[in-house]
Amino acid sequence: MRESVPTASWAPAAPALLPHPVHPRVRGHAHLLPLFAVLVLLAAPPPGGAAADGGGTGTLADAASGVLVLWAFATALRSGVRPLTPRAAGLFALAAGGLAVAAAGAGDPSQALPGLARYLQIFVLVPLAVLLLVRDRRDFTAVLGALVALALVEGGVGVHQYLTATGASYMGEDIRAVGTFGASDIMGMATVVAHGLVAAVALALAPGARARRGQRAAALACAALLLVPLALSFSRGAWIATALTCTALLFLAGVRRALRVLAALLALTVVLVGGAGAGTAMLQERLSSITKVTDAPDQSVTDRYTLWSAAAGMWRESPVTGVGLKGFPAHRDSHAPLALSSGSDTAGAGAAFRRQPLLSPHNMYLLVLSEQGLVGVCTLVGGWAALLALALRRLHRERARPDADAAAAAAAAADTAAGAGAGAGAGANAVSHTDCGLAATGLLLWLLVDFFYGDIGGPSTILTALALGLAARWALGRADTAGTDAAGATGEPDAGDGRGGPGGPDDPGGPDGPARVQLPPGSPRVREAARR
Repeated sequence: MRESVPTASWAPAAPALLPHPVHPRVRGHAHLLPLFAVLVLLAAPPPGGAAADGGGTGTLADAASGVLVLWAFATALRSGVRPLTPRAAGLFALAAGGLAVAAAGAGDPSQALPGLARYLQIFVLVPLAVLLLVRDRRDFTAVLGALVALALVEGGVGVHQYLTATGASYMGEDIRAVGTFGASDIMGMATVVAHGLVAAVALALAPGARARRGQRAAALACAALLLVPLALSFSRGAWIATALTCTALLFLAGVRRALRVLAALLALTVVLVGGAGAGTAMLQERLSSITKVTDAPDQSVTDRYTLWSAAAGMWRESPVTGVGLKGFPAHRDSHAPLALSSGSDTAGAGAAFRRQPLLSPHNMYLLVLSEQGLVGVCTLVGGWAALLALALRRLHRERARPDADAAAAAAAAADTAAGAGAGAGAGANAVSHTDCGLAATGLLLWLLVDFFYGDIGGPSTILTALALGLAARWALGRADTAGTDAAGATGEPDAGDGRGGPGGPDDPGGPDGPARVQLPPGSPRVREAARR
């Protein structure tokens, strides 16, 4: 197996942005700065303050996502190599084609064209940008770490809102945790916290983590902390999606471990619920309402059922192409039963009382079916299903590698022998990268489950695009999202594809190729790479 060593002809662009005194690990992530900017700006309050309607477009994070797309495509063009596999290009082209067909068949072009731009942003352009920029396991875990950090910040704001009664209104009290998203996007904080929780659980469950006990302990601590704001969001859909996703991750990581963890969680839940005080009465009522959605549904559930019925009626009227992008609001009243209310009440978190119109069915699959018909289901929803199947297949292959744990232990031992700091050197990047696969698969699973209870809309929607991009990087990326070789051990990008990361024509890694060679930090090849 040939060792990959950087050549002198490769000229990285990222170190030119950050001068020499900057730590090599920071220089190595310079190309991800636009992506980190999107995550940071996602926590910024919407323009107009808390009273803004949270329409979901025109936010700072949306503007940063445009910069992210331009940066990623410019980087890919500058590299001079084919950035996508045929499978990835075909999958995204199919989704874009289906969206174009739906926009062409819309009755109101003034509504369809902005809708087309929004769908392309969320489901094609931003995911492609993430796929192009995330090069290896170091990049992947850096993005996951930033996601967990964002979730902790938003969760901290949400807990403060609950304790000080400054959150969104819930059952007559301003106690609903919504973070910086405001009462107009009550799902925003819950979505961010759930994504961070899933990422933390995946990092904690990765096999071979005995060599990285600190990482596992930190990930478990973050997951435990994020449970609190998730509960205080009072979002039943987020609870269900997170519970099912974390359970699936447990079984993907190992059946025996899953059974032990579930038994411990069940015992802990019994203890906590049995000793709960008056402050958890609303949580218990909210939990019990999940089992009453058919026998005694509240008004929010009734509205959701009527909106689902309206979406199904629109599809029966136009089964092939639907009513067109952004056509649901115009056709809602002619298909909805009389039980539908005029809107949902929002107040609190710095905003005055207002009534928000119900402009979507709060079910992504039915929204696609009603507006895009069978064409949209086959191209867009079918693409999500293919992405999940490919992610699970690659995760299974990585777990089946007989040398995965041995390579992780050897790399960690070499890292320790070289005196490398925590999180640096070859060992940190050679740890079994099943954590990346678990995180990518978990984020995709969370979205697909949550789509049964919600759809795109609001400032937090850009997080959907980032999660899809990470899932696409794992399932469709041409290279192995693993550690680095000699170049990575020195903190310099790899020359495999000419753009600083595995994936070039000579790269032996990838879902269908053998593992990359991991060299100890003190080897002659590593020292030679550092001199070059």
